[in-house]
Amino acid sequence: MIAVGVLRLPGADPAVPLPDYATAGAAGADVRANLPGGAAVTLAPGERRLIPTGFALELPEGWEAQLRPRSGLALKEGVTLLNAPGTVDADYRGPVGVILVNLGERPFTVEHGMRIAQMVLAPVTRAAFRELAALGETARGAGGFGSTGRS
Repeated sequence: MIAVGVLRLPGADPAVPLPDYATAGAAGADVRANLPGGAAVTLAPGERRLIPTGFALELPEGWEAQLRPRSGLALKEGVTLLNAPGTVDADYRGPVGVILVNLGERPFTVEHGMRIAQMVLAPVTRAAFRELAALGETARGAGGFGSTGRS
């Protein structure tokens, strides 16, 4: 287990829980909407909006927080994260927001305090990129999207 600092932002509703795990085996911590003044936000079909969470993070170096969709919202309502997974870098100290998009057929209302995403912590591996004159050969070669599924 790693220690992650969480700062409740000024003006955020202290009654809205900070990220927490719903069950002992949950990989993702629930992230809730912390809406200014507690006013609900309605997303029309096809609309996207940045939903505030009311907190900022202090992640240890070498870690990231991934914001991911909630499966129930995606299946039942067609609401998901537009940039899934969204990444919060270890050196970012600003407000954490969730970009929700309504891919469903009817308006969806985000209620104050509603669980809107899950947050998974993951270690980060950094690469040392080096320019090559040519790439090594493989059986697949330069076959593009879906090329491995063709007969």
